[in-house]
Amino acid sequence: MTESPRRVYDVVVAGSVNADLVVRVDRRPGAGETVLGSDLVTHPGGKGANQAVAAARLGGRVAFLGRAGTDGHGDFVRETLRGDGVDIGHLITTPGANGVALITVDPSGDNSIIVSPGANAKVTEQDVAAARPLFADAAVVSLQLEIPLDAVVAAARTADEEGARVVFNLSPAADVPDELIALCDPLVVNEHEAAFLGDTRPAGLLARGARSVVITRGADGAVVADASGVTEVPSPRVDVVDTTGAGDAFTGALCLRLARGDDLPTAARLAARVGAAAVRRAGAQSSFPTLEEL
Repeated sequence: MTESPRRVYDVVVAGSVNADLVVRVDRRPGAGETVLGSDLVTHPGGKGANQAVAAARLGGRVAFLGRAGTDGHGDFVRETLRGDGVDIGHLITTPGANGVALITVDPSGDNSIIVSPGANAKVTEQDVAAARPLFADAAVVSLQLEIPLDAVVAAARTADEEGARVVFNLSPAADVPDELIALCDPLVVNEHEAAFLGDTRPAGLLARGARSVVITRGADGAVVADASGVTEVPSPRVDVVDTTGAGDAFTGALCLRLARGDDLPTAARLAARVGAAAVRRAGAQSSFPTLEEL
């Protein structure tokens, strides 16, 4: 795919924007158990905002469509997106609470996350319709499932109608219509999300109708599949500090490189490096590298 000269943005993200409230623990609690943790740290997050920032840090021209609350967390996430150069002209201020993620991180860097959607739950098909010119200006549109499904489907349909490439990250895993799967180029899932769809094989997911597929496998890299075949993509070996946001770093980088004309295996190789770099530091967006840092 070559970048159209009329495209203003490399990547437009329609998705969630959260404040991540992070506590580090010696071990994550079981049911009914209380454990002591570190001091609370607040990071900017949300799968949509994470992917937007990951692409912007790598030099991408990025815009964001979503909703942020009127509380302090909303002010925080607006400023952080703007600070990373993301166009937030379509980030709608919504009365009430911003989205929040409650995250615990154990010594191995693994995490558990509970998301309170807040303003993210109020993104509508009408928001998407009003932003059609934004989709017309995008080379790639990145979507996830932390906003309502109706809005995600509308965004994918609009992007396809406007000639943008749709990258859909089925996270958190949920049932989605076949129409949405058929618009994905690629469908991006981790191994758990692939299993949710009923097949962890790239060929099986292509048979579901996706135009191309990326299955991320953490430290084991990724496997990509499209009309040219199946390619294994290794990940650099690094010391893991915190895995929060690593998948979003991968997807944001993937979107940018596809927008710039890379084929899928080439884009995934760069994305694997970005995802590996992200686990070396704490937090989601705060861990995402620039090109110089890669």
